[in-house]
Amino acid sequence: MGHRKYSAPRRGSVAFRPRARAKSLEPRIRTWPKLSAEKAALLGFAGFKAGEIHVLTIDDREKTPNFGKHFLNACTVVVTPPLRVIGIRGYTDDYKGKHALFDIYAKDPPKELERKFHAHFSQEDFSKAEQVLNNASSIMAVVGISPHDVNLSQKKPFVFEVGVSGGDVKIQYDYLKGLLGKQVRISDILKTGQYVDVFGITRGKGVEGPVTRFGVKRKQHKSRKSVRAVGTLGPISPAVVMYTVARQGQRGFHQRTEYNKRILIMSNTESDGQNLINPSGGFKHFGQIKGDYIVIKGSVPGVPKRLLKLRHAIREINGKIIEPKVLEVVLQ
Repeated sequence: MGHRKYSAPRRGSVAFRPRARAKSLEPRIRTWPKLSAEKAALLGFAGFKAGEIHVLTIDDREKTPNFGKHFLNACTVVVTPPLRVIGIRGYTDDYKGKHALFDIYAKDPPKELERKFHAHFSQEDFSKAEQVLNNASSIMAVVGISPHDVNLSQKKPFVFEVGVSGGDVKIQYDYLKGLLGKQVRISDILKTGQYVDVFGITRGKGVEGPVTRFGVKRKQHKSRKSVRAVGTLGPISPAVVMYTVARQGQRGFHQRTEYNKRILIMSNTESDGQNLINPSGGFKHFGQIKGDYIVIKGSVPGVPKRLLKLRHAIREINGKIIEPKVLEVVLQ
């Protein structure tokens, strides 16, 4: 009864355990790349997913069969309102991990920030931070992005940390000190043709069985009373169901990372006009795009209106940043 004639690979990657619902709608970036540049720069940005379009380009990937030919790319439009740098945080490292060393906040934070937390400004924080700056191992920028800037109903902003790289800690601190309280646009951080990593929370699909959730095979006709259940949960002794056994449970609404997604277009609706990127009637479940936006080649996690975080590609790609040759934007 418990015997099988042929061996088979396991179903479903164990790398994505636990397959539980994400704790927050806001994805979390745990690692930041280190750039070799001498000038300091922010390593990430954020935006909101709007919808999907197609972009006709000339394939510039050398040593491929389609090199130099027309290529129709399925793309995702991400609205990227400006980030506001509202604080600076320094970290120190020891054998227990990272610990916050100092916090500095801008003098006049935006009013909607009070819905998130109260940032207290003090001139003494600058002098205290500079005294312990030599003990800091890394510097992070505390930034905020408001969904209300892109005509979304949510008024509470998202506040998170963005990594800084380039130079030493003193150079990074001076760089953020000059940006404190100011807005940063995506064109100041990323370039057209650059590869980025996209973090997001996937579309939730509720509770699913093991066939859909893990891809186990349906049982043969009349082999058991059930068809879409797992054939065996394990040995009779020990009477324990291992965590590797495919069971029903949550599918979707997980945090996922898409690596090396290329930016094909980076523009603004005020400069190129509303009709270039907006389809008739606006994007489904989002509406009309206003302000800065980017077009990313391929798909990204999440549903329209969901927050996405962008990061400099942590897996290095050899070669210079080549601006893609866009021939036409095909709106759906």
